[in-house]
Formats: sequence, structure tokens, C-alpha cells
Amino acid sequence: MARKKYFCTFPQALISEPIISHTLGEKFPVIPNIRAASISDTMALIAVEIEGEDAAIGESVEYLRERGVKVEEMSDSEELPGT
Repeated sequence: MARKKYFCTFPQALISEPIISHTLGEKFPVIPNIRAASISDTMALIAVEIEGEDAAIGESVEYLRERGVKVEEMSDSEELPGT
């Protein structure tokens, strides 16, 4: 299984939806792991690891983008905050 790291920026309209913590794992065969988050009334910034097969990770990331989440993949040399 692959494990990839992403920074996700959620617009205000999506902040209250459990897209990463619930929907990704239910809709796709992946395991999302929120590593850090900063959430306000207007925006959410989330660092997340997604584990699964490459194709499933790609589909889950595409789903996030279709929903309006800005998703940026982190390189292996970048560390998640708090790790």
C-alpha cells in the first residue's frame, strides 16, 4: 500500500462536512489520517496522510478537488507539522 501526504484547504462552505474523517474512508478504499489542522469560521487548513492503493488515493484526491478543496501533494522530504 502507498501512503501520500497532502495539504488541503477547505472553503467556508465545506468546513462543517466530515469529508476527510468520514466520507473518504466510506466512499473509497483508503485510510485517511489527519495529522494537523487549523480551522476557523472561514477556512480550514488540514495536513492529511492517505493510505491505500495508488489508484484509490488518486480517486479520493480527485473527489476532494471536485468538491472544491484545494489539494497540494507534499514531497517525501517535507514533514507534516508535529511529526
